[in-house]
Amino acid sequence: MANPYFTLFSAPGSKAFSSAGLIARLPISMTGIGIITMLSQVRGSYWLAGAVAATFAFSMALLAPQIARAADRYGQNRVLPYATGVSALALLLLLICTHYRAPDWTLFVFAALAGGMPSISAMVRARWSEIYRGTPQLHTAFSFESVLDEVAFIVGPPIAVGLSVALFPEAGPLAAALLLVAGVSAFAWQKSTQPPVYPRNNQRQRAILAMPSMQILVLALIALGTIVGTVDVISVAFAEQQGQPAAASIVLSVYAGGSCLAGLIFGAIKLPSPLPRQFLYAAFATALTTLPLLWGHNVLTLAAAMFVAGLFFAPTMIVAMGLVERLVPPSRLTEGLTWMVTGLGVGVALGAALAGLAIDAVGIKAGFGVTLTAGLVVLLVAAGGYRLMRRTLAVQAA
Repeated sequence: MANPYFTLFSAPGSKAFSSAGLIARLPISMTGIGIITMLSQVRGSYWLAGAVAATFAFSMALLAPQIARAADRYGQNRVLPYATGVSALALLLLLICTHYRAPDWTLFVFAALAGGMPSISAMVRARWSEIYRGTPQLHTAFSFESVLDEVAFIVGPPIAVGLSVALFPEAGPLAAALLLVAGVSAFAWQKSTQPPVYPRNNQRQRAILAMPSMQILVLALIALGTIVGTVDVISVAFAEQQGQPAAASIVLSVYAGGSCLAGLIFGAIKLPSPLPRQFLYAAFATALTTLPLLWGHNVLTLAAAMFVAGLFFAPTMIVAMGLVERLVPPSRLTEGLTWMVTGLGVGVALGAALAGLAIDAVGIKAGFGVTLTAGLVVLLVAAGGYRLMRRTLAVQAA
């Protein structure tokens, strides 16, 4: 039996756009932590650093779906260069304002404009969908891209922090801006694999988020992102409490490693059950695998629990993306996929904030409580929307 990942790249141009997509998505994982590292060094204020980074994150959450909608309507190669140019220029101006100690309000303005960074992971998945729509290879492609998302968030933050600490404070965000321009340019230049612009009727179409099935998926992804956000904060706080602050990066890498491994395996198998049922099973497993976190009493046992907790992150994401591909018309697919990435990003920010508040107020165990609650919400949302998604897909297939 042929390796499904080898056959995946038999499509012309697939290696090139997937490779460019990996480079282009690194800046998303580098920019937030890069801003925090830069401003904490130059301004000496973690509050300011966190607030500016949060402005960037929430701006991206608002702007990315609009950029994706424009890409669906006018074509990726026409929209991506402009969005990337504005984002990269704003990021450079943010660095200049930081270096020359401009008023604080300028940092927030340019961080908000830098949030116009396009969601490349959604753009890549839209290309895979155009190539393999209706075939088993699309499941493998989405699995592979979920693993690359994990790789980007494993590799990106250490690069940004390392450059800012080793060279100069602005080096991390500067590298993110350069990678953004280089990666998106290489990606947008490959016109042969971009999705076509589908004809649109003049009737007003309802918003993607007005679809009940999409609302369910976005809510589930927000809860899933909340788990990731709590894991980030808990790992740092727990490692510091144990007197081993450097171990936080190891714990986080183990969580991401579990997700990567599961994503690769999941992409290589073909499950006979329909996607709504797979999503329900994945949500149940996600909730169940957060329980071992309660039994972590040292860094080693926490790392083991994190590995287990990470096993169903990538499969849940893969099935969610597969559902979007089935639920949303091809002419609006990039926007639909971007809402999934946006929901995840909002959840990460929410989880980090809630876990931080809980740990400060009560202690580490309260942070674990936030994680378990988020896992339960994933399950409840998936269970509550199971019949609706199954019915919606049945109507579309009829």
